[in-house]
Amino acid sequence: MLPLGLYLHIPFCRSRCSYCDFNTYVGMENLHESYVRALCCEIRAAGQSPHLVHTGAGVPPRAATIFFGGGTPSILQPAQLGEAIHACRETFDLPDDAEITVECNPGTIDLAYLRALQAEGVNRLSFGAQSADPGELRMLGREHGFVDVIAAVKAARTAGFDNVSFDLIFGLPHQSLDSWRRTLNAALPLQPDHISLYALTVEHGTPLHDWVRRGEVPYPDPDAAADMYDLAEEMLGQAGYVHYEISNWCRPGRECAHNLIYWRNEPYLGFGPGAHSSSIRRRWWNIRRPADYIARIERSASVEMGSEDIDERTSRGETMMMGLRLLQEGVSYARFAQRHGVDIREVFGEQLRAGQAKGLLELLPDRARLTPRGRFLSNQVMMSFV
Repeated sequence: MLPLGLYLHIPFCRSRCSYCDFNTYVGMENLHESYVRALCCEIRAAGQSPHLVHTGAGVPPRAATIFFGGGTPSILQPAQLGEAIHACRETFDLPDDAEITVECNPGTIDLAYLRALQAEGVNRLSFGAQSADPGELRMLGREHGFVDVIAAVKAARTAGFDNVSFDLIFGLPHQSLDSWRRTLNAALPLQPDHISLYALTVEHGTPLHDWVRRGEVPYPDPDAAADMYDLAEEMLGQAGYVHYEISNWCRPGRECAHNLIYWRNEPYLGFGPGAHSSSIRRRWWNIRRPADYIARIERSASVEMGSEDIDERTSRGETMMMGLRLLQEGVSYARFAQRHGVDIREVFGEQLRAGQAKGLLELLPDRARLTPRGRFLSNQVMMSFV
């Protein structure tokens, strides 16, 4: 059994961002304490889950990473996050140096908070910086300014964190290439170890969707977003970052270990309302509302809301779709054979050869990966394996 990635969802925020369609809620501070208790209960119960393959009687399942996402995990106290980490270590065989990430909003943390977080075992921070432009931050509904990002990174380094990530968003309505360049020029001197760049998407049910529908802001321009992506690739490459996944760059050796589990189509467990989990042959997800989640945990009822079985054909296709997002690693023939018990060239030979003939796939002796041209047509390539 491959080691698991553990995702812990913290659904609370101080305010709602205009573009966010995640399972998050504001004004629920009264639930924080009971939520942490419920989360720890779900984690401990997962150690006996029939969906996991156990290594033997009395031997806990192996895990590799912990990732606190949200929401705003840093809205909780470090000790509360520490309780959840302790529950994970009690339940799973987790290495002492496992990557443990907490997403933080700049402006919600200070040096004392980060020192306390590190004392609880957290060793990686991910800051939702999003933009260096004040107007763009207001449009996104972010409460911080870029001065808060600078202060947060300084505090993180002072506290001893040597693995810090940024999220930035491009392709915003009215955003110019020069504005995007200024954001990159503001972010790079802070020397983050990892950078995630996301093209803005307009999701139903968000304020941004309503603004676009009413004509108050234009729909994001995909051609402008493509130019911004090209610019980022050029600037980050010149700054020494490795473009290791379609939306992610890092300093050498600083890939996000937790997200690699997703991209390699390996098993993971999600805890908290709305969290998703995946084993080798099954996917399942939890109920969404925090109060309902807490109530079910407190009466020892299942929090699972739905599930689906994964047949082998679907699983193989998903391994290709996710793995091809890894631009350097691609899909390893050995890893595919270990995961699926068959040679990738036997089951997808036709698709691999067709992708190679079109100049979209590079077939190396040990792996298949997208070519530079294939990166711009990645959806077309990935869908050929479904």
